[in-house]
Amino acid sequence: MTTLVFGHKSPDTDSTGSPIIWAWYLNETGTPAKPVLLGEPNTEAAFVLRHWGLDKPQIISDVTAEDKVVIVDTNNPAELPPSINDARIQGIIDHHLLVGGIRTNTPIDITIRPLACTATIMHDLMGDAVARAPKHIKGAMLSCILSDTLEFRSPTTTPHDRAVAEKLAADLGVSIPDLATKMFEAKSDVSAFSDAALLRMDSKEYTVAGKDLRVSVLETTAPKVVLDRKDSLMRSMVDVAKEDGADQVLLFVVDIIREEATLLVPNDLVKRMAEASFGVTVTGDTVVLPGVMSRKKQIIPALKL
Repeated sequence: MTTLVFGHKSPDTDSTGSPIIWAWYLNETGTPAKPVLLGEPNTEAAFVLRHWGLDKPQIISDVTAEDKVVIVDTNNPAELPPSINDARIQGIIDHHLLVGGIRTNTPIDITIRPLACTATIMHDLMGDAVARAPKHIKGAMLSCILSDTLEFRSPTTTPHDRAVAEKLAADLGVSIPDLATKMFEAKSDVSAFSDAALLRMDSKEYTVAGKDLRVSVLETTAPKVVLDRKDSLMRSMVDVAKEDGADQVLLFVVDIIREEATLLVPNDLVKRMAEASFGVTVTGDTVVLPGVMSRKKQIIPALKL
């Protein structure tokens, strides 16, 4: 039976590339596997697929009790198929905080490490097999690391993430700045997306102080393009929250170059949360948070009311 390998909903580069990487490794070591996605890859991930000549994995909406699966880049049931606890989960490879709620019928392999990228963990787990990896697999691995570390700007970046990325780039003969620039340009091109699509594009569900939140992050080298749409984005938050069963959507627009985030402040709830969480005074419908770039390390742990 073929093992399905997938990451979280609203797949970014890591949740698009890591299933491809790990499925290659499983096949290489004798376990039939295929990567799948839980939604359309974002613009950066789509660029990475094209750049390295990778086929876009099949998109699935759910799993069955017969499916063998490996989960990567998440351990949060809210980001996984509705029937995930019915599936035959074989393993989890992740770099996020442990959420809880996944149930398995047998013991499984779990690797969660405090690194910036799932692909870095996979590089370590694969050991000598990395040397056998074809160019497109190494390229996917490098791209995942550059994406999740924002070319080493993110505070989640560890020396090991950087060392792995630099080794892969040297093996591939790739300029890290050149590749990262192309990736970030692709990520910043959001002109074709509706407000609702932007709010869901890179978002995760969390409960904070009894409030169910959709915490959305848009990483861009052109924040003005997004912020020029702030009025319509804030209006769309109401419908997105209602449709997704959330109390509130939070949108952080991360400026990759200036290394800061701008939080949209549509109402008093977000104003109070911003002031309590980040120690700022909010006077308008946006607030700039200098140095804030990581949802995992700087946003989610800070959120409170």
